[in-house]
Amino acid sequence: MRSDDIIFAPASGQGGAISIIRVSGEGCLEMLDSIVRLRHGTIAQTPGFSLRFGEIPGLDEVLVSVFRAPRSYTGEDMAELSCHASQFILGELMSRLSKAGGRVADAGEFTQRAFLNGKMDLAQAEAVADIISSDSSAQHRVAFNQLRGGYSAELSEIRARLLELTSLLELELDFAEEDVQFADRSRLRELLDSSIEHCTHLADSFRIGNAVRNGVPVAIVGAPNSGKSTLLNALLKDDRAIVSNIPGTTRDTVEECCVLDGILFRFIDTAGIRAASDEIEKLGIARTRRKAAEAQIILGLIDASKVLSASDFEASVRDLAALYDSEWQKLIILVNKVDLEPLNKNVSTLNNFVLPNDIKALGAALLFISAKKGLGLDKLLEQLVSSSGVASQSGTFVTNARHAAALREVASALSKVRSGMDLGLSSDLLSEDLRSALRTLGSITGEITSDEVLGEIFGKFCIGK
Repeated sequence: MRSDDIIFAPASGQGGAISIIRVSGEGCLEMLDSIVRLRHGTIAQTPGFSLRFGEIPGLDEVLVSVFRAPRSYTGEDMAELSCHASQFILGELMSRLSKAGGRVADAGEFTQRAFLNGKMDLAQAEAVADIISSDSSAQHRVAFNQLRGGYSAELSEIRARLLELTSLLELELDFAEEDVQFADRSRLRELLDSSIEHCTHLADSFRIGNAVRNGVPVAIVGAPNSGKSTLLNALLKDDRAIVSNIPGTTRDTVEECCVLDGILFRFIDTAGIRAASDEIEKLGIARTRRKAAEAQIILGLIDASKVLSASDFEASVRDLAALYDSEWQKLIILVNKVDLEPLNKNVSTLNNFVLPNDIKALGAALLFISAKKGLGLDKLLEQLVSSSGVASQSGTFVTNARHAAALREVASALSKVRSGMDLGLSSDLLSEDLRSALRTLGSITGEITSDEVLGEIFGKFCIGK
């Protein structure tokens, strides 16, 4: 990590009338004086949080925003140059900055410097990338809470408990020869239990957090020609999937995202499930089962025109219910193509369709729709939002797989301490597991993190951030 260089990079995207180039590092303001001419004074003499008008001779007029260390994004002296959004001007300005002694910043290097200079912890730094990539209000809300320190505050609370535990046990180590116990064992157990519970709760929130960050996965499954592709197109309001009355048309999965009520959903249209002899179709059906096993919500379609009795309906429901795990998935049974049924059949047959009690008890829902005509889709959208688990949840979510794994590791180490205490192990053995838990917790916030991990994290950022 080269933290003593002057770095620069474009900080604005394509399009618009203005481009912004961000510059940071000790001596960057003096360097800019060699490029930008002000009408009065110099950039190096300009106080922080000031805006100056200047000219780059022969190139453009610019506005220079000045930020002084440590009250800047990176914690270093910084400036932002606002110029006209011409690719020629931008390229020439970056060339002049390079010749003056600066270098183009690596991906995420501005935020990395902010982390290294104590402007934010690692969890907050990672939230910056999540905010930039957020495509829904739910994604933005979770990332913004993490950036503002809501998640870090919970980690600090856990860390404070672990430090108290460590200090109590290590005090005994200083008097080990006297065989004296200073620590209140009931207090130690209380601290351990609350910390294990807190870590486990945060780690478990990753299921929701991951869905918020990457989209709630929704698998659309059913027999061939039950209307799966038509439903996908209706939900997306676009002809994304090929619709045909030929069975087995869909051989592979089709995935598309859509924002509903501020929540990103990832819809997966799958191959129809049946006894297939075609090897390619068999592969498609195997993939259907795999996608259903990974989805958070399963939309199980039943073709109303092919269900002649309540027993037919129950058999179809049980086939679909066999695809889902009621412990963490939601199943919504959709009786599709109700627009094709004559009124007398609606009364005599469709109205008799009810979910079997054992499947209803698992939390499955039943809706009647026409994907082609749009009937019942408003109720389906409501059911999707409520089944996502996102709208009803508040507080802190873990959205990062690395964090979730670390929290589970912390909980595991603390469980060993708890078991060791019950077995009467010595304080020095208990302290070792506690120190391990503290190190792992520190890897989330960046208190204990290798250069390799930092490179992996910040390498995923965009240039200029």
